[in-house]
Amino acid sequence: MLIEELDINPEVKKILAEEGIRELFPPQAEAIKAGALEGRNLLLASPTASGKTLVAELCALKHILEGDGKVLYLTPLKALANEKYDEFKKYTVIRKPGGRSISVGISTGDYDSSDAWLGRFDIIVTTNEKCDSLLRHRAPWISEISLVVADEVHLLNDVERGPTLEVVLARLMQMNPNIQILALSATVRNSDEIAEWLNASAITTEWRPVKLREGILLNDEIQFKDGGSVRINRIVKDPAINLALHSVKHGGQALIFASSRKNAVSLAKKAAPEVGELLSKSLKRSLESLSDEILASGERTRLSDLLAELVKCGVAFHHAGLSGVHRKIIEDSFRDGKIKVLTATPTLAFGVNLPARMVIISDYRRYEPGYGYYPITVLEYKQMVGRAGRPKYDDVGESILIARTDEERDYLLTSFVLAKPERIWSKLGVERVLRSHVLATIASEFAYSEQGVYDFFAKTLYAHQYDIGAIKGTISRILEFLYNEGMIKYEGDFIRATEFGVRVSQLYIDPISAIIIRDALRRRAQKITDMSFLHMISHTPDMAPKIRPTSSEVDGIALFIDEHRNEFLFDVPNEWADRIEFEEFLGEVKTALVLNAWIEEYSEDSIIEHFGVEPGDLYHLTETARWLIYSSYELAKLLGHRDLLPKLAELMERVEKGVKAELIPLARLEGIGRVRARILYNAGLKTIEDLRRAPVSKLMELPLIGPKIAKRIKEQVGGTISQEEWRKLTETYGGEEQQPLTEYYRDMK
Repeated sequence: MLIEELDINPEVKKILAEEGIRELFPPQAEAIKAGALEGRNLLLASPTASGKTLVAELCALKHILEGDGKVLYLTPLKALANEKYDEFKKYTVIRKPGGRSISVGISTGDYDSSDAWLGRFDIIVTTNEKCDSLLRHRAPWISEISLVVADEVHLLNDVERGPTLEVVLARLMQMNPNIQILALSATVRNSDEIAEWLNASAITTEWRPVKLREGILLNDEIQFKDGGSVRINRIVKDPAINLALHSVKHGGQALIFASSRKNAVSLAKKAAPEVGELLSKSLKRSLESLSDEILASGERTRLSDLLAELVKCGVAFHHAGLSGVHRKIIEDSFRDGKIKVLTATPTLAFGVNLPARMVIISDYRRYEPGYGYYPITVLEYKQMVGRAGRPKYDDVGESILIARTDEERDYLLTSFVLAKPERIWSKLGVERVLRSHVLATIASEFAYSEQGVYDFFAKTLYAHQYDIGAIKGTISRILEFLYNEGMIKYEGDFIRATEFGVRVSQLYIDPISAIIIRDALRRRAQKITDMSFLHMISHTPDMAPKIRPTSSEVDGIALFIDEHRNEFLFDVPNEWADRIEFEEFLGEVKTALVLNAWIEEYSEDSIIEHFGVEPGDLYHLTETARWLIYSSYELAKLLGHRDLLPKLAELMERVEKGVKAELIPLARLEGIGRVRARILYNAGLKTIEDLRRAPVSKLMELPLIGPKIAKRIKEQVGGTISQEEWRKLTETYGGEEQQPLTEYYRDMK
């Protein structure tokens, strides 16, 4: 089916032609034939890179240009949301009837807002959680949505993310029964069942633009599912690295999935010297620049130094412990073909699209603390192998499992290569998960009675698969709990949320977290300190996972608890009466200690050294902490604890910026992070007034403050720079920023 034959706007056809897209892939053609452009609900399950996003784009543009509709695009991850936002921006050159250009908006954060400004956009990209938050705030523009695209819909099966997506889709269908739903996934075994719940048609296909060869390596020989075989040279002991070297030597790239962060880093270190020998001089020069870019981005840590060193050899690792800026540099460089071998944890398989000629699964087992090793699911395996083969670059993509014995090879062939992925089952029926959604249903007035609550949950996938009776008892217990805790009230046959219940739902925190915070604020401590509040939020279920202490840390943390006992807002568990509860408390205190180190301006590298917490984890931790402190502030305000508000407000800013209180005014300036703020302060520029009076030349003499940053500071604080002065300064110092100085990161506490 040709693009030219489609019933779509000529401007859309022109943009696609400029991108070289003139003909639809078979899955895309099937979706069009099934009525995607006519408003039919569809579940499209086809492999990675088979063109699902283009179907979503065509449907979206049809709604906007011909139906004056509005489109909501849902993704499970912020990184995916940003990726889709960038893809949609190419259509903003098209004008709608009336003359206004198509507009694209994105929102992935701030769960305590209706984001009314999003109503200005035609295409709105959000994460599932952000959409849930918008529904709780009854965002007015939601009623204008005519198309919902649910990307990665197989994550309905995920214990953590699935229930939110399920409730969001059920809620949107409840609000507008005529809304079009387009659900996208690489793999859905029970697609007919999921489609039936969505009142949709199911399209399932195995077609992919690059042929996939699945195989198993045993004794230096890959045996493929199709009967073929290839011998691999044994260069090093590790078979995964030998496979990667084979791919690089034949002009490809390799993506190695490791079972843990530690293994991903270890594999990258082993692969680097071997891959480095295969690189051209021009590529090595390019990689040197890439290494410098990593060192110049964000705080210098032992992790970023190691990454920068490995990148010089065309090798990198990718996991959640890396900072966001470093992950993006690695992703872009791998897509550009500069990095030849990338080692990654399995989370990458569910994240951004990074295809490679060869995908290597170095270990099909995962370690779960307390449970030991267990095999990955077939669904996870299929997600990984879906990354094999780069469209437009590779004719064939190869995915390889590694076996040690003949028996293990047979097991892998049967259990993964020839197996079908598991069925998708709703994970909504757990009380911990359901509690927040039941409160939101009442607080946002999607139901006004107990029967109304049951009626809504009868529309979920859980009820479709199991029957509403299976969770009716759980919902009833939750309603009783919410009533006893003062979050809902009964008025005859009607249920309403109390002011407390409404605010808890809007704050997007677990009702249990709200109760913990409420009771802690009432109780107080003998001595209220930052540690009191940092431990309070670490005590909530929303602060997950807690940072577990190592065996060598236990005694030190126990001693800290004993010395600071009067600062805690909760009783310290008896170490001998309940060892499990005490160990949980140790984890909460370590989490609070990490946060305290952050606001006391410990460098990221020293936090790695002292606590074993890497930059990516620290970012997640501080983001969660900031939100919980904000929630604590809002609940303190609601519950009348006005004396605590200044302490909480200051702590919230310190957690957000990672500074001591004295640096807050400086750290608020755009482009001035925690490191530059400390440099300015230590140079005697302690206030905004100091910066206003300081000559720009003095600013530029300081480390990390180049001409552009100095000019930006002056513009923000109200100082002025004449054009002549600016010309002289740029001639003297050059227009580029000074490179970050390693010692300023190393010397921080």
